[in-house]
Amino acid sequence: MIKNFTFSFFFFFGIIFISIIFLPSLFLPQKFVILGGKLMGYWTNFCLKIFLSTKILVKGNKNIIKNEKFFIAASHQSMFETFFLQTLFNAPVFILKKELLLIPIFGWYLKKIGSISIERGKVTKNNLDFLEKVYELMLNSNRPLIIFPQGTRVLPNERPPFKRGVSKIYEKLNIACQPVAINSGNVWPKNGEKKSGRTITVSVLPQIDKNLGKEQFLKNLEEKIYHELNLIS
Repeated sequence: MIKNFTFSFFFFFGIIFISIIFLPSLFLPQKFVILGGKLMGYWTNFCLKIFLSTKILVKGNKNIIKNEKFFIAASHQSMFETFFLQTLFNAPVFILKKELLLIPIFGWYLKKIGSISIERGKVTKNNLDFLEKVYELMLNSNRPLIIFPQGTRVLPNERPPFKRGVSKIYEKLNIACQPVAINSGNVWPKNGEKKSGRTITVSVLPQIDKNLGKEQFLKNLEEKIYHELNLIS
């Protein structure tokens, strides 16, 4: 209980502090806001190690795609990956639920770094234009895109089918996909107390090449990530 409180206090204090000192960056070039996001990722890493005695293990660094456009499809069990992946990949763009953009200050940062929002379970103009926004962004940028194909945070033992939106992005962009499996829910579950003295493993898996059919890609991606999660959980 004390460790949970101490972690939460210092973690959120640090995130708020970084958000405040980087407020001027909202009026500066995008790279300054991206630097603030990366700093939040390192702060997350620091708090987990110091206050929860968490070991963070990154596997498969050699699999990180270089010198070509790609997007990242990662499992999603906690807040951890939304911060930490900014330290592992170069200035990633997030696909996220629209509600996050409404958070004061934090939502402003998300907009400034070019995050793309979607309204889950609704047919809206924003959702209908979603793929075109993704395509335009990737066409004019070398930043990788991050999507969580489970759609929301899940428990460590849950294995829901992946949302079909990830296969539509794969088909539309026609670029390689970088699968990433993360067992962060074993330390930082979406509900309940955090666990101390455990390991979070971030496993960067070999890329899935472009030009597969949508169904084949989706099946391949889901099998790869869930197989790895079964190994590291």
